[in-house]
Amino acid sequence: MKIAVIGAGAMGSLFGALLTEAGQQVTLLDVRRDHVDAVNTDGLIVEKEETRRRVRIRATQDADSIGSTDLCIVFVKSTQTAAVAQTVTRLAGPSARVLTLQNGMGNAEALAEAVDPARIIAGTTSHGATFLGPGAIRHAGSGDTVLGPWSEQGMTGAKAVAEVFDKAGIATRVEARVRSVMWAKLFINVGINAITALTGIKNGQLLDLEQTRRLSRDAVEEAMAVAAARGIAIEGDPVQKVFQVAEATGANRSSMGQDVDSRRATEIGAINGFIVREAQRAGVPAPVNRTLSALMETLQAHY
Repeated sequence: MKIAVIGAGAMGSLFGALLTEAGQQVTLLDVRRDHVDAVNTDGLIVEKEETRRRVRIRATQDADSIGSTDLCIVFVKSTQTAAVAQTVTRLAGPSARVLTLQNGMGNAEALAEAVDPARIIAGTTSHGATFLGPGAIRHAGSGDTVLGPWSEQGMTGAKAVAEVFDKAGIATRVEARVRSVMWAKLFINVGINAITALTGIKNGQLLDLEQTRRLSRDAVEEAMAVAAARGIAIEGDPVQKVFQVAEATGANRSSMGQDVDSRRATEIGAINGFIVREAQRAGVPAPVNRTLSALMETLQAHY
């Protein structure tokens, strides 16, 4: 399968490497010249636990040099999704699928403005990755990847992509109600990302103090109220799930935390900011998420 990974940060590079090692024809597309040059010259270095391997994979800044593909995987920041949608239309062949595994909400909708929704697959992944520098990433943890069709017509394509992922060692399941899955992932991001980014702590340290746990709980419960108002099915106890994920990824810095550390724009608008906007539409109060969003926007405006 000919695959373009659009956005070769930590996660994009990780998935590109795993798919390449499984024999797929993968090209990484990224705006950073230093990363592209390093990958093309020396390969992509993937660290995991005590091991270090080099993956030979093609990288480019020029979308037109890739040509028509069978699958486009979008891994850019949510703030860039609308801008890359036209690039996706150029790369996606006549029967190609477009997959978003991005953080936050609104990405599939943005892609659907340019691509037939029947060709869009959306999902989440529990893999963790850290960008170490040009040409190098750390595979910080493995977990399930869940994806599903954005429209009812896309189930066949979702199953085909899942099969390719499974063969690459990316354990994947297909879920018809993928929107509920994405909300479940949103709850985790709402409860962890902004708090860790603003305070400079690692995920596990969120659990150290009762006041921090309470802040996370309040943010997630507001998001749950918004989901309920929208008729989204909520399974299990999302707050407890957030705490479990924080513990399981205790040594990791959240993706938003990594963005702050590197003085990059964050995805606050697609996570806590999304909850604020949806709460306003639904007439549901969301003061904690509003405050976290305002603080994060203030911080990144004054880098």
